[in-house]
This record gives sequence, C-alpha cells and structure tokens, in this order.
Amino acid sequence: MTSDTKLDRTNWPIAAAMIQYPGTLPDGRSTQDQSAEEWSATLADVSDAGFTELDPTDGWLRIADLEPSRLNEFLGVVADHGLTIPAVSTARKNLVDPAHGEAHLAYGHRLLDTAAGIGAKAVSFGFFGPLNEAQKKALWFWTVQGERNPDDAGTWNLAVERVRDLGRHAADLGLEISLEMYEDTLIGTADGAVRLVTDVDLPNVKINADLGNLIRLHRPVEHWQTMMEKVAPFAGYWHVKNYTRIEDETTGAVMTAPAPLEFGLINYRTALRMALAHGFRSALLVEHYGGDGLSVSATNRDYLRRILPRPETHA
Repeated sequence: MTSDTKLDRTNWPIAAAMIQYPGTLPDGRSTQDQSAEEWSATLADVSDAGFTELDPTDGWLRIADLEPSRLNEFLGVVADHGLTIPAVSTARKNLVDPAHGEAHLAYGHRLLDTAAGIGAKAVSFGFFGPLNEAQKKALWFWTVQGERNPDDAGTWNLAVERVRDLGRHAADLGLEISLEMYEDTLIGTADGAVRLVTDVDLPNVKINADLGNLIRLHRPVEHWQTMMEKVAPFAGYWHVKNYTRIEDETTGAVMTAPAPLEFGLINYRTALRMALAHGFRSALLVEHYGGDGLSVSATNRDYLRRILPRPETHA
C-alpha cells in the first residue's frame, strides 16, 4: 500500500491480532526459537481464517530481536501463507517504566527500523506494563487492578520526550506511530491521549483509539462516543474490539464481557465514520478475548468490510 493508494472496503488493511498465541510455549521454549515449520503451523490458522494481513505483535514474536536470517525465514513463512504485515504492535513495554523504560525505548527504535524494513507502515506503542500475578489468575485480567503510571510532571515530560524521539525516527522512515489507550496510564482517558499527542506535536504520532480497553472496566468510564469525538481527529493505527457492558444505577455495579464487534457497546459504524471524517486511513487490527478469539476476529473483519467506504466513495 502506497501513500496515494485509495482505500475502500475491498482493500483496507485489516490485520489479525496474535493475542491468542503466547510467546512462551507449553514446553518452555520461546516462539523466537521455533522452526519455520512451527511458525507456519500457527500462521496457517490465520490464513485459514481468511486473513490477508497480520500484526505479529511482540507478545507472540519479537521480530525486532530476530537475527536477519531468521527474520527473512519468518517473512518467507508470512508470504507463503499469502499474508502481509501492515503494522506492528508492542505489548506491555511501558515506555516510562522506571526500571525498563530505557530498554523499551531502545527496543522501540529497533522495531521501527525492522518495521520499515519489512514494509509495515505503523507501529503501536504504549505505557502499560506486564500483568501482575493476580491478573494472570483472573478469568478476565481487566477485572483486577493493574499497574498505574505515576501522575506527575516528570513522568509526563519523560513520556513526551521519549515519544517525540521515536516519532522523529519514525518520520525519517516514513512510519506512523500510534499510542494505545489503556487504563491507568498517561493515555488512559481521551483527554490524556489528546493532550499527549498534542504535546508531542508531530504529525505522524497518532492515537490508537482502543476504547475497548476502557469500556471493559468494572468502574465508571466516559461514554465511548464522547471519547471517540475527542480522539477521532488524531486516530491512527487502530486496535478494535468490543464488549457488552451492564451498569446497575441502583447499586453502582458494572459487569462486562467480550463481544463480537457488531454486538457490543461501541457502535463501530459510527466510530469509524467519525474517524474517517477526520481523514483516518490507517490499518485496523481486530482482536477478541475468550473462546476462539481468532474466529471471532475474522467475523469482526467481515463486519468492518461491510461498513468501510464503498469503492465509489474512497476515503
């Protein structure tokens, strides 16, 4: 896809997420050490589900840490399955982590170089860290309190500095950076996300408007449409997923559960049109937790194909 490619429902890049596939195998090995045949067995699932794009997602495979020969081997497997990689996401590599933030920043620069080298157009970063032990034991990890970013000027300024550093590098490579909204981080609200990208002030630094990360919380949250109105002008590479949400106004109880994209709380027909009105033309990533998440993601992809612009009304 070139910068002047006209996108519509027939060719919009919609990538499969790899969140169903862990980075550590049952035998203790890392996916980094798998053979090409083993990678192929996994990607066969993705292509069999009808996908033509995937995001390897570094929770599954850290492509930036593969030796050149191994990266070429992986890319060969990707091509063999008729897949392309429009964008790459980082997961739980908090750019302002007090202990590991500098290492995550260095890794981010390696990933930008790798992404550009394989023809990807965007990289997603965030400020959320690894799951704690209680979250790992929970049925749904978001029902347990996770890591919180410090709320101070020093942390904010460090985030702006590091994202700007990555953003300038990305611009030199012709890449977009997208910052993933996530609870209790510096961009855990729409206002925080808009403020951060505004402070960074680079045209290629966008917001990954993953509102599903917020509406699934068992606590009060801003209405999804209000959040989308705020972030739509800044929308970039976008992780999309949905949840049902029940709020009991009498007791204050909130319950949520994953749902296919078209059946959850967020009306993605409306959300997508809001982003398109502001010139959104980045790749989409479909996710789903629980059950056969890959197959639900495939239904999410098909839903998006129905609601993206028709060929005669190019974005």
